[in-house]
Amino acid sequence: MNWHFSLLFVLGTLTSVCSQFSFYPLEELSSDVGIQVFNQIVKAKPQDNVVVSPHGIASVLGVLQLGADGKTKKQLTTMMRYSVNGVGKALKKINRLIVSKKNKEIVTIANAVFAKSGFKMEVPFVTRNKEVFQCSVKSVDFEDPSTACDSINQWVKNETRGMIDQVVAPDDIDGSLTRLVLKRPFYGADGKTYQVPMLSQLSIFRCGKLS
Repeated sequence: MNWHFSLLFVLGTLTSVCSQFSFYPLEELSSDVGIQVFNQIVKAKPQDNVVVSPHGIASVLGVLQLGADGKTKKQLTTMMRYSVNGVGKALKKINRLIVSKKNKEIVTIANAVFAKSGFKMEVPFVTRNKEVFQCSVKSVDFEDPSTACDSINQWVKNETRGMIDQVVAPDDIDGSLTRLVLKRPFYGADGKTYQVPMLSQLSIFRCGKLS
């Protein structure tokens, strides 16, 4: 069986979208976006095991929404059911809670836009993505796939504390590529087993034996 880990997301055509905005909590809307994409992947690869991060998918689409305009922006906003610019403060709060040092587990998030060398990125786009998604912009030479892959994979390795050292290969890179959005969630649990009171109870259970 093949395992597909959603560290790298490529935006394709997403057709199963809602036609109007809903007044649901932002966390639910973000999760719904991830589930929509998950369902599309499962339909395309019904025999494969698929692991995705709903928050990761929503974040990548949010980055794209901030850089989109016209029909594309309208489609993304309709599908996500919220405007990133309209809920920027709430998104920043969610990200802070996820990576809070108060959590027992180690959770870190990193986003990056890898842009073709010499490709001009609009300042408002770069600034807003940095504010909302802590997204950095890095320049790479996509016309040299090997070097571009080394740069991208090194970034991933650094951000995952050496646990993941490759997400792209030279064959994945097209020389005509101008931008690549990468989301890197990292979860590092301590491996311990925690007792959860609500999931266990002490009582007398009557049972019988069937022959």
